[in-house]
Amino acid sequence: MTIPQLKNNSVIHPGFSHFINEEVLPLHAIDAAKFWRDLDQLIADLAPINRQLLATRDEMQQQIDQWHLARKGQAMDIAAYEAFLRNIGYLVEEGDDFTVTTDNVDAEIATLAGPQLVVPVKNARFALNAANARWGSLYDAFYGTDVIAKTAGLETHKGYNPERGEQVIAKAKDFLDEVFPLETGSHKDVTSYVVYYHHLLAFFDDAHQSGLKQPSQLVAVNGQRSDPEAILLKNNGLHVEIQFDRNGKNGAKDKANINDILIESALSTIMDCEDSVAAVDAEDKIEIYRNWLGLMQGTLQASFEKDGQTQTRRMNPDRIFTDLDNQEYRLHGRSLLLVRNVGHLMECDLMQDALGNFVPEGIMDAVVTTLIATLDLQGEEGMTRSRIRNSRTGSIYIVKPKMHGPDEVAFSCQLFTRVEQMLGLPENTIKIGIMDEERRTTLNLKECIRQAKSRVFFINTGFLDRTGDEIHTSMQAGPFLPKDQIKQQPWIQAYENRNVDIGLQCGLPGKAQIGKGMWAMPDEMAAMMTAKIAHPKAGANTAWVPSPTAATLHALHYHQVDVFEMQARIKHRPQAGLTDLLTIATIPSNLTLSDQVIEREIENNVQGLLGYVVRWVEAGVGCSKVPDINNVGLMEDRATLRISSQHLANWLLHGLCSKAQIEEVMLRMAKVVDEQNSRTEGYRPMTDNIGASLAFKAAQDLIFKGVIQPNGYTEPLLHAYRMQVKETH
Repeated sequence: MTIPQLKNNSVIHPGFSHFINEEVLPLHAIDAAKFWRDLDQLIADLAPINRQLLATRDEMQQQIDQWHLARKGQAMDIAAYEAFLRNIGYLVEEGDDFTVTTDNVDAEIATLAGPQLVVPVKNARFALNAANARWGSLYDAFYGTDVIAKTAGLETHKGYNPERGEQVIAKAKDFLDEVFPLETGSHKDVTSYVVYYHHLLAFFDDAHQSGLKQPSQLVAVNGQRSDPEAILLKNNGLHVEIQFDRNGKNGAKDKANINDILIESALSTIMDCEDSVAAVDAEDKIEIYRNWLGLMQGTLQASFEKDGQTQTRRMNPDRIFTDLDNQEYRLHGRSLLLVRNVGHLMECDLMQDALGNFVPEGIMDAVVTTLIATLDLQGEEGMTRSRIRNSRTGSIYIVKPKMHGPDEVAFSCQLFTRVEQMLGLPENTIKIGIMDEERRTTLNLKECIRQAKSRVFFINTGFLDRTGDEIHTSMQAGPFLPKDQIKQQPWIQAYENRNVDIGLQCGLPGKAQIGKGMWAMPDEMAAMMTAKIAHPKAGANTAWVPSPTAATLHALHYHQVDVFEMQARIKHRPQAGLTDLLTIATIPSNLTLSDQVIEREIENNVQGLLGYVVRWVEAGVGCSKVPDINNVGLMEDRATLRISSQHLANWLLHGLCSKAQIEEVMLRMAKVVDEQNSRTEGYRPMTDNIGASLAFKAAQDLIFKGVIQPNGYTEPLLHAYRMQVKETH
């Protein structure tokens, strides 16, 4: 299939044109020639607006830098600072109250509360694991993690540890007692369960029986009611399946023959094209789009070796039960899939205009991910109706990151409208998730939501990018506190609270998610279970977790906390104000950091930076478990890198450290990172030839050129160095 001559003399990458023409468009009733002409015109109309928005960012940053430089050494005057930000248009006037009107939103977004996964869609196996993480084994989650301490006698090892297994079953039944209590007795003592009409009856050794305290929690069954294969319970909108098998590994030893307890876990998953992937050219982008295509068709699969055998992973089908009136009770077998496009900053080589400019990558993402997602919207008579369905309401969910203020949100909505028109979709089919992770968006969040009031399905906070932007925006204000102390400053709590306050004020409950950020330590699940219940208690009906297992465990919090009831309470508290948000977390004049504190902070930043960059640049891995300086594994993506590089650049700018000091620490930490990765297959050590290591050079530039990076973003430098690696290997 040939590409027609385009009016604007655009040049299309041949691999991209082949992918669209041969793999995507044949699945649609869309004329190829019209598609390319429409795309060409959309780019001609919108790319200049995209570039002007970026120029506005740079202009505002220069004005803020000059404001701080002109007041160097003076005490911060918040009132004067606020007036200045309003004068330059950084802070806009807040309009009248309004309520969002988003419609056709799936229940996972609108009326349910539960965990959310974020996964690099470039990795097919990870993407499938996340899509299938809608259901998880509570027994496996307890057995394999430190939620049950791995003390003497309770260790995990290659074989099954029956003593640990007993602890797992006891803890799982504690959960049943807490969330699905019986009128009398404990689930631990039940010998059998029977479904009698609309009731669950639990029988005990002494022949007495008990029903549930809340009989309505029983919703469905599989198998014979007198001897069920599974019973399905429901609490706070979330399902729990108790599976029975008297011959099973666990069921054979259990009083009631319970073999496992499955938890409805990751209600939604963000398939990420952005921070968790290393995608620098058309080849990488096509791989991402091809995996998204497989997810939308339900055909994606991944094969891998495990225990000497080849296993193939595919998308799970829906789960089917029989309700108490003997009707089919169908549950989604997979997470609701959202897709995170890239932001406005970067361009890509998928297309070039007549002047040789690459097209904004965010524009290409919007067109291609939507084009592919429309396959999910086709009815049974459609050309590619698969055996599974993602959205049951006919919506496409695009999470849009790194938008700075209302004008950029408005541009994203304008882009989505043009894509809908181009593809013949009803207005507002594309929903937008607003990531509240840039300072200008935080300060103007209500007006950002107003621009997207008919599309918004999601707002969330993200401490990492938000801190990176906080540092870069106020780079000239002075040296920032150490990272751990930045987290303790008033602005961060005001940021987290204000996001929820404004989301509730704008009527998001029942129409959109209010989300919270990632738990970064996938091996520290006991700590997560203590800390992360704070997110539903804060009124967030979703929060990010690093793995399917973490999703299963975090789901327990949403059984313990009724988020929508919590939101109703929070709605009446005073809204977090601007004063705390505008207070900059610089080191106060009466505090002097010791040489030891400074050195340790530099080491911490440099080690984390090198540990991430070496995988991104050398191996093209955008998200992985990276050991920190204490060998604690942290799930890292570009947001973490943005903080570390900006923090070091800030300290260097203000003289808390020298370039020579940072370079010396970098050499020492390169050895540490090489040792941490010594057992990683294919790893290329930096210290074998430090002068030739592109990863090491990239890390140097991220620090020493950090002040001049646009908004402190790491993408321009990472992409440039990754391209060099791809060209030389």
